[in-house]
Amino acid sequence: MSKILILGAGTSGTMMANHLTKKLNPKNYEITIVDQYKTHYYQPGFLFLPFGIYQPEDVKKTIDEFIPKGVNLIREEIDKIDKDHNQVLLKNGNALNYDILIIATGCKTAPEEVEGMKGDYWYKTIFDFYTFEGSYALSQKLKNWQGGKLVVHITEMPIKCPVAPLEFAFLADDYFTKKGIREHVEITYVTPLPGAFTKEKATNALEYLLKEKNINIIPDFAVEHIEGENGKMFDYGGDEVEFDILVTVPTNKGDECIARSGLGDDLNYVPTDKHTLQSKIKENIFVIGDATNIPASKAGSVAHFEAEILTENIINYIEGKTLKPDFDGHANCYIETGRGKALLIDFNYDVEPVKGKFPFAGIGPFNLLAENRVNHWGKMAFKWIYWNMLLPGRKIPFVTPKMSRKGKQLDDINT
Repeated sequence: MSKILILGAGTSGTMMANHLTKKLNPKNYEITIVDQYKTHYYQPGFLFLPFGIYQPEDVKKTIDEFIPKGVNLIREEIDKIDKDHNQVLLKNGNALNYDILIIATGCKTAPEEVEGMKGDYWYKTIFDFYTFEGSYALSQKLKNWQGGKLVVHITEMPIKCPVAPLEFAFLADDYFTKKGIREHVEITYVTPLPGAFTKEKATNALEYLLKEKNINIIPDFAVEHIEGENGKMFDYGGDEVEFDILVTVPTNKGDECIARSGLGDDLNYVPTDKHTLQSKIKENIFVIGDATNIPASKAGSVAHFEAEILTENIINYIEGKTLKPDFDGHANCYIETGRGKALLIDFNYDVEPVKGKFPFAGIGPFNLLAENRVNHWGKMAFKWIYWNMLLPGRKIPFVTPKMSRKGKQLDDINT
């Protein structure tokens, strides 16, 4: 019996377990998934916790309820991967053999990478919202905060869900407006990028919204250290930004087991073929989601598209067929802009976000790169889709893994 081992029971690993059980005969293939944790978090929901839109119970369930019948779940911490002997070593001393390995270990925040970020003021005046603990602590802080300088900050790229910091700034504007204290809150968006986003047309649209909502933007800011006691953040050039509350997105890094295995880059991301999702380390190792080093967004929708293509390529690998270079970097993201509105971007490696309709050309119902309430409803519906369709590996109607060009205004860009 062939052994397929999946490392990580987060979004990507859980989807792969569900996809593969539908495709492979359990008499011939044993599927095992390894994860040390008990709770599965709906990470997009962390954005809404600080503003009371979601409650803690809305964003977490048990890992076990999404692992398909017939898949072995081993709840242990991973030590390292021994690629030369097709083994994964666990912290408890046990070794797991595999014929095919799927790395879905994701990425984590690393606030310790910046001097002064994770210190005496962590979760007092300096917060992240990319973890459940940080997001919940921030919700408690904002409840009684009466105003001052709120700074929303990105340490460095890449990060999970690149639009989430912008969404936080937009929702903060809405939140303080509803509380009647917006005039007492100065919101500043600080980024290492030259603009609000990584794509030109989306940057133009998003920077317009920042100006409209009276949110300052400071681009090209590479943080060097933070002085929590003084409420100041400094970049390598000596420039400083003052804050009363700093909401930061720390450095994102791949799992430490990748570093211990000697398989990753400087940020512990695994070298991966950006089209087939086969690792560049060894042909029987595949990588998905945030664990890869591919130049695609680290987001749940991207992992969903990757999972469908990777499943097919693992079948191709098993059958001795050529892998299909079908993943095109497709990303589909709703951007919450506050006041019951959102915009939608749909792009890939070669095509940046443009205006148009999605998923049906000329019909929609969702508008691309334009605010409306329908997009907001799509954003809020994603939580149900995540629990009930993405994780169980069910196909979402009318949304294809490869980006469709139908309904998009592509005439003015070079594709």
